[in-house]
Amino acid sequence: MRHIIFGGDGFVGRHLVPKLIADGEEVIVADIARSDLRHYRSVRHVHCDVTDPRSIAAVGIKSDDMVYNLSAKMLSPIQIRAKRHDFFFPVNFHGTEHIIRAMDKAGAQKLVHFTTDMIYGHTVTYPMTEEHPVAPLGEYGWSKQKTEDLAAEWRKRGMMISLFRPRLIIGPGRLGILEKLFKLIDWNLPVPMIGSGKNPYQFISVFDCAEACRAAWKTGVPNEAYNLGSLNPPPVRKLLGDLIRHAGSKSILLPTPGWAVKRTLDLLDFMNMPIMDPEQYLIADEECVLDVSKGERQLGWVPQYRDEDMLIAAYSEYRAAKENRTLAADQVPAE
Repeated sequence: MRHIIFGGDGFVGRHLVPKLIADGEEVIVADIARSDLRHYRSVRHVHCDVTDPRSIAAVGIKSDDMVYNLSAKMLSPIQIRAKRHDFFFPVNFHGTEHIIRAMDKAGAQKLVHFTTDMIYGHTVTYPMTEEHPVAPLGEYGWSKQKTEDLAAEWRKRGMMISLFRPRLIIGPGRLGILEKLFKLIDWNLPVPMIGSGKNPYQFISVFDCAEACRAAWKTGVPNEAYNLGSLNPPPVRKLLGDLIRHAGSKSILLPTPGWAVKRTLDLLDFMNMPIMDPEQYLIADEECVLDVSKGERQLGWVPQYRDEDMLIAAYSEYRAAKENRTLAADQVPAE
């Protein structure tokens, strides 16, 4: 079977591609970027801008292709309020629509597509199953929720679409908002927490995300949505405390009144001086833990990486980059 991965040069794609190659599959990476990755020796890269239907048509989707949409605009870099819709929707929603329409024209019916846990908004039930109410808190979440609505429409026309809703994905090559945290720790400065830090914080490894894609393909691309997150996430206080000790830092954890911090961040956002996106800070002190048992039941997928190990590995990558070192393979951040 031929596998076409839109956004395949990106974060999850560069870990999915080697898995499919190992399975003996033919892989085409369709992406606007092309990195210097070893697997391009045996994988074809097609330049593709998902915001342009003609660019997608040039990829040459065939009826029996397995398609993955990993292309997306993320919450980093932070955007001011007025620019968020035009930043997220062209790629996240319209790009997805263009891909699905190109699939329909070619007669292709199998798609794995990533959305986000941020479609849930505030925590209503705990832990969050895939049936949790949907109420995104910003343009990023809405751009992803609209693609789920799109998927529901195309499923009625015969398409098979597996949706994945990941927590914050971490792993080699992506630090994002974590870089700010790591700098505070390196500089021995206080690390503020939104709230008491007693609530858990859940990551998901990029390696586990790639394996989820493979599992969806292997099980026939179920017409279902699946949460992606780690097992047994620790409280924020423990997660950060372990990292500070590992780093040998003198930083201390600083609990704050969650409501006061959120209102301050709201004010900065209103003034077009955001330091976090509202979709990040509005739920920062809530019990936002995804129930991932559905993936195990239906796909045989079980996350393999612990939050503590992922965060320490990401910090090790950050330090290596600062010191111009290369990490050994077994030390690479297990996002």
